[in-house]
Amino acid sequence: MQKFIINGGKPLRGEIDVKGSKNATTPILSACLLTKEECIIDNIPQISDVLKMIEILQSIGVETEWIEKGKLKMKAGDNVDPEKMDFEIVGHMRSSILLLGSLLARFKKFKIKQPGGCIIGARPVGVHFEALEALGAKITTENGFYCFEAEKLIGKTIILKEFSVTATENLMMAASLAEGITTIKIAAIEPHVQDLGRFLNKMGARIKGMGIHTIEIQGVEKLHGAKHKIIPDPIEAGTFAIAAIATKGNVTINNVNTHELDLVIEKLREIGGNIETKNNQLLIKPSLRLKAVRKIETRTYPGVPTDLQAPFAVLATQAEGTTLIHDTMYEGRLAYINELNKMGANATICDPHRALISGPTPLYGQDITSFDLRAGATLVIAALLAEGKSTIDNIAQIDRGYEDIEIRLQDIGADIQRVEN
Repeated sequence: MQKFIINGGKPLRGEIDVKGSKNATTPILSACLLTKEECIIDNIPQISDVLKMIEILQSIGVETEWIEKGKLKMKAGDNVDPEKMDFEIVGHMRSSILLLGSLLARFKKFKIKQPGGCIIGARPVGVHFEALEALGAKITTENGFYCFEAEKLIGKTIILKEFSVTATENLMMAASLAEGITTIKIAAIEPHVQDLGRFLNKMGARIKGMGIHTIEIQGVEKLHGAKHKIIPDPIEAGTFAIAAIATKGNVTINNVNTHELDLVIEKLREIGGNIETKNNQLLIKPSLRLKAVRKIETRTYPGVPTDLQAPFAVLATQAEGTTLIHDTMYEGRLAYINELNKMGANATICDPHRALISGPTPLYGQDITSFDLRAGATLVIAALLAEGKSTIDNIAQIDRGYEDIEIRLQDIGADIQRVEN
């Protein structure tokens, strides 16, 4: 086990580059199963969730070769066999749910262990199953496994009962090789969903409507290999922007699709953040005064993403007044509040979805624990602005989504070290 030791109170200064999107990479890696031809994927973040997805694909026979750091050549040829899957990794990784659509389209019969991942509330698989069953899949359970079988997949109009990013992505992959036309209504439109669609179209899929809530997919008989560069990670960009504002830093964040963060940027400005956009950059200047906003409410895209809910809460501890943090999507994402209170925050958990934070309050270094990926990044921000030394345990959670975060933060002035427990 490893931990971070952070000596806080130092403004961040300099330039930092955003890596590829975690949430775009995992479905795109899965989509490579839809062809026996070679695919080359660039701008892959070197994070544990992505590396585990690659391990799962290797375990079933996908050939992989790193051309250079972040650039991977993949070929899911004739030797791919879902029966050889490393189910232990699947059981610890929520993103493995994204294998359902591609495996069903390619093999028509397979089994998979229930995926694991962050404990951030109920994330039922029912919406996935209902959608895939509508295409013709038969799904049963057996000894802790989900068993999938389909003689053939036939397109139809499917209305998702809730906005689900991963269910939308699984449907896009499965429908690409189904017979006829599949129309997905109430489809998710997050940037990484659109990036998957662009990759599938490069492979020969016929997908229309990306970026709106009705997606039409004309099934084709065969997909071919393709080259693709993963989009920059908007969550990472937002995390670094909040860290810079919280520490009264002067930071240029490079490689940002700023239009994907329109509402996040406006909320940061409303709080008092001195933030500008220029080409593919976010320019953060020291902020004189932060003021509370009435509510930070997470929504589906283009709303404030749930993955930035916790970082916004740290910023609220430094803002004058009271802010309501409301995560409309998950009911288990507020455990980090107790860790912030250990550091001196004035925060109250109202119910599983809402917390009230009053500020400004000085934060002081403490021994704290990362409960999930985004909470971990949040506590790093809190420790960076806090007075004194903080120790953050369970940083494997942070490594799931941020590549070499301590090295990159060191480059912009953070006093952060990774040590063995």
